Amino acid sequence: MTTLTAARWQMTLTLAFHIVFAAIGIGLPLLMVIVEGLWLRTGGGHYLALARKWAKATGVLFAVGAVSGTALALELGLLWPEYMKLTGAVVGHIFGLEGYAFFVEAIFIGLYLYGWERLEPRTHWWCGVVIAASGMASGVLVLGVNAWMQLPIGFELLEGKVVVTDPIAIFKQSGWFHMALHSTLSCYIAVSFAVAAIYSLGWLRGRRDAAVRGAIKVAMAVGAAAAVVQPLSGDFLAKFVFQTQPVKFAAMEGQFRTERGAPLRIGGWPDTASGETRWAIEIPGGLSYLATRDPSALVPGLDGIPQSDRPNVELTHLAFQAMVGIGMLLVAVSIWFWGACWRRRDVALVSRWVLRAVTVCGPLGFIALEAGWVVTEAGRQPWVINGVMRTADTVTPAAGVPAMFFGFSVLYVVLGATVVVLLRRLRHSPAERAD
Repeated sequence: MTTLTAARWQMTLTLAFHIVFAAIGIGLPLLMVIVEGLWLRTGGGHYLALARKWAKATGVLFAVGAVSGTALALELGLLWPEYMKLTGAVVGHIFGLEGYAFFVEAIFIGLYLYGWERLEPRTHWWCGVVIAASGMASGVLVLGVNAWMQLPIGFELLEGKVVVTDPIAIFKQSGWFHMALHSTLSCYIAVSFAVAAIYSLGWLRGRRDAAVRGAIKVAMAVGAAAAVVQPLSGDFLAKFVFQTQPVKFAAMEGQFRTERGAPLRIGGWPDTASGETRWAIEIPGGLSYLATRDPSALVPGLDGIPQSDRPNVELTHLAFQAMVGIGMLLVAVSIWFWGACWRRRDVALVSRWVLRAVTVCGPLGFIALEAGWVVTEAGRQPWVINGVMRTADTVTPAAGVPAMFFGFSVLYVVLGATVVVLLRRLRHSPAERAD
């Protein structure tokens, strides 16, 4: 295994692992704040029990996410020194702000966990609000760095030196907002459907108490709201990618030829040898219309791009199709669930087919989240900073990277096993009662 291959696999493993805990750190505090707010409003003891249990889960998962995030920061410096040299000069302050948000979240998690009997109830609830807001802010700030990697602006390279011309240039671009919105909604969707699935499975196995019922409804309310809005966010983001990263856009859609009236492809497998996407369902003019609102508009393909400058088309297209397909499925399940609730009041919560569907959808939000990350990162290759710096030119010349990769792999296995054990114990612990 070469140094470059080992370094890329290590970053893939680290980010795939860390993104799960980052998403939970954004989504679960929101659910926690909602159920505690319902307890304050209604006095329902089951809401308090949920808030206490979800607070413990938030604390455990935040700690694991902090470990994987620290490992990620270490890997960036060790494996990609040239990347960090340029990135640190231009957007290092954004990393610093993200760290500030992280520490605010950590402080208020401590206040929240140990303040149940020590703080006035509404003060305690506001601590939860700060956790939810700082978790979201942390993710939004990280997306500022990633957006800059897609659209590097605000600096100049003069005689080999980096000169920053606008330290907040990326925040003035709509691409950052679209990426931040799309990513935040994805986190809410993934966490909400996972929580709803866990409690739906409990309901199917005979647990019919008020806490299970309340958890399903709260999680599905947040998940459905985010899932319905997500396609609009995705449409805006895809249009921005079309305007600023036509190569990535072509890879996402399996568009090999530059043509007018380009078809929208559903499914299919890109054949790079023949330059066509096979077995796809094609809607004539659909891609041109979605990209420009003109069904006869010109859509650039990959035919004018050298092979050395193309991303992995198969991986990018497959990940994009998976993300979109799962997103539409979750919208359909959301409509089914709440449509059944509206038509039959609470009969939906005893409809085994509805809850089976919710249970099956449990892991799909996280799969879509990972797929979206693959589209974002793999679609930008071979550039680590789009059009400025190639991935192969930034890797460390030091030896021992393959051994480091295997060492960190063991770390993530241990962390993953620890999370499973702790969450299983938390799941089977007795529910707390309201005072």
